[in-house]
This record gives sequence, structure tokens and C-alpha cells, in this order.
Amino acid sequence: MQIQVRCECGEAACPEWAVVEVQGVLQPQPCFSGRIQGLHIGRLCSTSSSPSSKGAYTFTIGYHELAGTRVTLKKPLLVLRKKKNDGQGGPAAAQVELEVIGVIRHKILFKDRPKALISKVPVKEKKALPSVATPSAVSPTS
Repeated sequence: MQIQVRCECGEAACPEWAVVEVQGVLQPQPCFSGRIQGLHIGRLCSTSSSPSSKGAYTFTIGYHELAGTRVTLKKPLLVLRKKKNDGQGGPAAAQVELEVIGVIRHKILFKDRPKALISKVPVKEKKALPSVATPSAVSPTS
């Protein structure tokens, strides 16, 4: 079986993608079982002034914040979309073609443990009650 890879955008015009690498496991709530496509995970922000620099990133997931950096991959990766071409010579002539839709040259690496954004829940102060004489403090009269 022959698989053809086709890129119509050209090498310089291919959209740039990035990989987000997180240490550990992201577990969605049970109500999202199997339906994570399009699920909002968190907020990814760049803290550097220019996007081309090797800057720092923050990734906020709920009440946790991760700090990460941009790392260049040793070998770039391709993002592909599978297309099936129906051949005119019958079912044996059907071929699979892969279309390049993006190039991944960098990853954003979050290798440290997350920082908790809420560290302490504020406790309301209790009002002091005026002291009242207790029965054990009063001496019994006989």
C-alpha cells in the first residue's frame, strides 16, 4: 500500500503548532467520560514580550498554576490529516493520502509541580462571650 504525503501550503507557509507537555495526569470529571474534544482545560499565557523569544509560560488549571518554558524540538513533527482517494480502477486502486496541515517545531514544557493559587481559606473570627459563673466554681452551702 502506497501512502502519499502532500503539502499545498509550502514549507514557509505551513501553520506553526506547538506541543504542551505536562508532567503527571490530567483527569477530567466523570461527567465528561470519553467526550474531551473541545473541552476547556485551562488558560495558557505567555509571560515574555515577544512570541519568538524563548520565554516563560503560565498554564492555569482551576486553582493550580504551572510555570513552563518553550523548548525547541530536535526534529520537527508534522500534523497530518488522512484523506481517502477513490480510484477509478476499482477497490484495489483506492489509496490513502496524507495532507500536511501543520508543523510542530517547539514544545512548551511544564516540568515543575503546580503552585496552589488558594493556599488558606479565611476563617471568620468568633465573638467572645462574657464569662458567666459556672456551677462548679460556686461553693455548695450545707
